[in-house]
Amino acid sequence: MLDVAAASVCRRCALHETRQRVVIGAGPLDARLLVVGEAPGRREDEGGEPFIGRSGQLLTRLIAEELGLGREEYYITNVVKCRPPNNRPPSQPEREACRPWLEEQLRSQNPAVILCAGATAARAVLGSSSPVGTLHGQIFTVFGASALATYHPAAALRGGSNVERVMRADLVLVKELLGR
Repeated sequence: MLDVAAASVCRRCALHETRQRVVIGAGPLDARLLVVGEAPGRREDEGGEPFIGRSGQLLTRLIAEELGLGREEYYITNVVKCRPPNNRPPSQPEREACRPWLEEQLRSQNPAVILCAGATAARAVLGSSSPVGTLHGQIFTVFGASALATYHPAAALRGGSNVERVMRADLVLVKELLGR
């Protein structure tokens, strides 16, 4: 089980210097679906919960529409638990510093399905440096769970309906894997 108290005061990388709070994750600890994103943004750093900004609202809506799951029915976290300055992607040293926290979440959650939202999450969870456009639609096995990658919802906000269509198709795979 993740040591929340220890994670909350983590100083393994320089991100602790600029964060407001550590954003560990949210949702039931026995959720069958675990969603992994990149890093907290400004809203998440302020609110203390992952995916509560515009990207998170889109992801929540897509999961509800395609899977019939409310946010309280799945667990959601990020590769790194502190906001990188200016919402930049987390660096390799920052990702490595947070890796033990993420691995502990993946092990202790014991989900049936892991959904990697974006390239950073796909690299961290799937161990692949391939672009999401190449990875999406493929099913991998990690930590005893089925895992797949899709675009980060921020890409859909920038890239429009084509990216959202791909995300929806990936969520249909998640639904099948969950047996819903």
